[in-house]
Amino acid sequence: MVSLRCKIIVKQELQKLGLHCVNVELGTVEIRESITDSQKEQLRQQLQIYGLQLLDNKRNIIIEKIKAIIIEMIHYSDEIPKINYSDYISEKLGYDYTYLANTFSEVKGMTIQQYIILNKIEKVKELLMYGELNLTEISYKLHYSSVAHLSNQFKKITGLTPTYFKGLKKKRLRNLEDL
Repeated sequence: MVSLRCKIIVKQELQKLGLHCVNVELGTVEIRESITDSQKEQLRQQLQIYGLQLLDNKRNIIIEKIKAIIIEMIHYSDEIPKINYSDYISEKLGYDYTYLANTFSEVKGMTIQQYIILNKIEKVKELLMYGELNLTEISYKLHYSSVAHLSNQFKKITGLTPTYFKGLKKKRLRNLEDL
């Protein structure tokens, strides 16, 4: 999901270049006119000021779309899809999953599954810090087969157990209270 702020910035920068935006979505901007190389370079430079990137390479656009789907699915959706991630991503983008997986691996140097795991662990860390859910509830929410599976994956990625990680928050809070 492209943030409203990003859409507004892109539209404004296109208008400054005399281009009329028809539609702005993740990885794609539809404009009425043809864009010159000079306009494209000016747009690239202006977007960089805002921390945005102009992607004109199809593979990079696909990678950014895959990443956005995974991030939205794990971090911003209340319910993670119960279908396979591969089917979900393939369905959302309209490409064969093998093509998407190979492209992602070639460009990012990791598999889509590894990227999903990294994002799931980040979500686990976030949920542990909020302290509203216990490990069993987090495991269920993120569709882990068991708490042990979540714990093993967490330790493999972070080097810490989920319980120890959660304890770090309490220790930091105590240290702040002592100040």
